[in-house]
Amino acid sequence: METVNKKILLVEDDPNFGTVLKDYLTMNDYTVTHAKNGMEGFEKFKKDDYDLCILDVMMPYKDGFTLAKEIREKNQEVPIIFLTAKAMKEDVIKGYKVGADDYLNKPFDSEVLLMKIKAIVQRKSTDSIADSKQFDFTVGNFQLNSKLRFLTYKGESPIKLSPKENDLLRLLALHKNDLMPRELALTKIWRDDNYFTSRSMDVYIAKLRKYLSKDDDVEIINIHGEGFRLVVKSEVDL
Repeated sequence: METVNKKILLVEDDPNFGTVLKDYLTMNDYTVTHAKNGMEGFEKFKKDDYDLCILDVMMPYKDGFTLAKEIREKNQEVPIIFLTAKAMKEDVIKGYKVGADDYLNKPFDSEVLLMKIKAIVQRKSTDSIADSKQFDFTVGNFQLNSKLRFLTYKGESPIKLSPKENDLLRLLALHKNDLMPRELALTKIWRDDNYFTSRSMDVYIAKLRKYLSKDDDVEIINIHGEGFRLVVKSEVDL
């Protein structure tokens, strides 16, 4: 997942810690704007578009929870990570209630923060792909009309897909020749990620493979532990 040009708003009132964290994230190819309190943070948020916000909880003038509420009124989607020196359960719950995506207690491992940021940005990116308004796809010699749930091979009569077959193939087509994360399909289609829904998805993958077997150029590849790739062999170097 490319981090270049991903913009982060860091709101941290400790000038030394804020500077060190900003420099660390900049070294890892993020563009970071540092605000030193909640009021300044909201002013900067209103003036630019950010891919993620990192908010300290305990700040003068305006705390992180209040700032997060104001941010959520402006933008329901931007991810928010809270930083706090207080490890109280009530604060964690309060943070999630105002829309936090994750929480880190100070002091923390900077690499852990980096992994959390990458995971959240990746998830938001794949979510936006999954929410695409595209409904017609060409996959090798197949045409998929996901509004009608029709899968057509060349000039043959279309196959009427079941709702889950259709949703799953559409997600694969949106990620054509790229990884479709397993958890994305489970949360978007099955609304849950557990052993039973995972086994159910494997059954639907097998059904789709059977439909697509008419075209030797099309294949659904299992990426162990990650997800699946709907590959059109003539379009990629395998």
